[in-house]
Amino acid sequence: MAESTRVIVGVSGSRRSAAVLQRAAAEAARRGAELVPVMAWTPVGGESAYRTHPCPPLAAAWAQAAQARLDQALAEAFGGYPANLRVSPVVIQGEVGPALLQIADRADDLLVVGTGRRGLLRPLFARVSRYCLARATCAVISVPAETEPTTGNPRRGRGHFAMAA
Repeated sequence: MAESTRVIVGVSGSRRSAAVLQRAAAEAARRGAELVPVMAWTPVGGESAYRTHPCPPLAAAWAQAAQARLDQALAEAFGGYPANLRVSPVVIQGEVGPALLQIADRADDLLVVGTGRRGLLRPLFARVSRYCLARATCAVISVPAETEPTTGNPRRGRGHFAMAA
């Protein structure tokens, strides 16, 4: 397999997504690739509700909040942006699965996703990884939910952002 030029990873800001982000960073370092952490967000009420009643200032505030959450996730996983990697963070409006595949659009990309939670709610939270595995045109690594990050704050909540990993 040819070495990837980019390693794209979905980030939700959860403790589990820190482990997925760390795995993606390790892959990017190993391959000499660019790390592209992605925070996808959807408007409160969903995309269809927003389309019927758009509010650009509110959307801008949500995008800024998503950027702050992405920066915080990187800070918690690595203590800031990793100095040894090229990092190109992306904040994108949209459902997580389609947003990740929109960005991971090159054959030589590597997409890293989490498998979701364990237990009764797993079917709900594993849908992003299933969506990406079924539709990706690039290689995909699925990181098990049992993987623990090497650093992070276990008491952090997820907020209302869409689950990416």
